[in-house]
Formats: sequence, structure tokens, C-alpha cells
Amino acid sequence: MKNRQIGKSDIYVSELGLGAMSFGNDQKQINHIINEALDLGINYVDTADLYAFGENEQRLGEAIKGKRNQFIIASKAGNRFTKGKDEWEWDPSKKHIKEAIKGSLKRLQLDYLDLYQLHGGTIDDPIDETIEAFEELKKEGLIREYGISSIRPNVIRKYVEQSSIVSVMMQYSILDRRPEEYFQFLSEHNISVVTRGSIAKGILSQRSLQSLSVAKDGYLTYTIREIEQLRDVLLQTYGKEYSLTKIALDYCLSHTPVASVVAGASSIEQLRQNANAVTEPPISEDVLKNVARIAKQSFYEQHRS
Repeated sequence: MKNRQIGKSDIYVSELGLGAMSFGNDQKQINHIINEALDLGINYVDTADLYAFGENEQRLGEAIKGKRNQFIIASKAGNRFTKGKDEWEWDPSKKHIKEAIKGSLKRLQLDYLDLYQLHGGTIDDPIDETIEAFEELKKEGLIREYGISSIRPNVIRKYVEQSSIVSVMMQYSILDRRPEEYFQFLSEHNISVVTRGSIAKGILSQRSLQSLSVAKDGYLTYTIREIEQLRDVLLQTYGKEYSLTKIALDYCLSHTPVASVVAGASSIEQLRQNANAVTEPPISEDVLKNVARIAKQSFYEQHRS
């Protein structure tokens, strides 16, 4: 599997990243998935303190014991949990971020994180203070680089202009093309995109629509009827050559700032399907341009100023 550089950093991640959020709580199964990921050439694993109230980090930490140097580990901060409360609270303060890293490193059993990301953000946050926290963590050697996980244009622009982020994690797929508007801007600043949701909750996979929650609700601006039509067109036109997953992941990876597509895997079979899609010969540029013509072009309507 090919690796791509994250921004201007010295971090190189596999084109397919592994999203730990879908791991569940079976430690034995998680260990199998991690070992299989290594065998498939996947070196990038993404988690967050928010997932399962820290248990996800803890289980990932157990799974990568003795394998630290073979992985690029990313986590996120900005959501604070207080004992006795059932929900997380947004807290991008310097104090919280510098405390949160300690908890993440302890659960992951690591001395440092390769990539630490702000898990959201609003334009009204104390952004200067947040940036200062991440910069200090770099100087202290607790993180190698930092980025943000956000789909808000005004927040992304602010961090690009004021910080030394190397990446932005964004929901991006054939069914959600809103990030494309900002790809040139991010490329000009040598900032990478790490995608999530690129298989669109399973819509862009071999799974039947009837087995997915989308069968009732649709997806973003797509009605269920429009989803059926798009899948039919893609399968009828390209289905003999490519799987839907192959089309979905190659579409994202074909765009210049995208460094890695992060996809969850709750089973070995699912992990292998995703890896095979990425490692097979790439789909031609003409085919991908036609996919873009078939799918809707969408834009962020909120958080623009």
C-alpha cells in the first residue's frame, strides 16, 4: 500500500487509514484487526478520547503493544467529560487540551502522539489559546504534529491562517462533495485532508440499501430514491470493472490534498475489502470525472463567515 505525506511534516500515512471508532469492545477481535492492518500495509490509525468515553483509546493501546514504531497514531481532544454527567462538554481551552493529552497517552500506553487533532471547533472559541496549547505540546515532545477535525469553513480558514496545522479531517465522499470548494486553498498552504465517511455509512459499498439506516432517511441532500438511482448508474456503468467501494475510495484519493481515507472496520473481511479497493490499479481520471458529473456538487451553506 502506498503512503502519502501529511502536509509539510515528516509523517507519511497509508492511503487507507483505519478508523478505530468502529472497533467495538472485543479486545481479541481488535487485536486481529490491528495485526491484519499491518499485514495489509495500513500504518495509520485514528481514534479520539470521545469514543466510548476513552475506552476506544484504551483498547487500541492494548492492541498496538510492542508495535508502536509500525503505526502512525492520531487522536483528538476538545470534548470534556465530567463524572456524574451523561454528556461531553465542548472545551477547547488550553488547560483542558494539555490535560486531555495526558489521559489519551495513558490510555494508549504511549509517550507521544503522531497527530493530535482538535475535535471540532467554532469561530467563537479562544482560537489563539487553543493554538498555543498545541504548539506547546509539540515543543514538549508529546505530539509530533497537530491538525483539526472540522467541516466548518470559517474555522478551517482561521486555523490555516493562524496556526501550523498539517491536516484537516473532513467528511468527504461522492455523496458529500462540500469539501472540494476548499481543496485548492488547502493545497496552496500545503495542508492535507484526511477523510472520514468516504463510504457514506455503507451506501458506497456492496451492502444492500435495505440493510442500512439510510434506507429510511436518505443521506444529506440525497433522498433514498436519488441514492438508488446513483448506485444503479454507477453499477451499470462501471460495476463489471470496479466495486462501489473502489469507486468511492479512488474518487477521494484522486484529489490533490487528500492524504488518506479513514474507514472503520468491525471485521477482518471489511478491512480486506477496503484495502483491496485501495491497492488495486487506480481508476482512470476520465472515469472519475464522469463520476463527478453524475453526483451532485454541494457546498457548505453555514459557518462561512
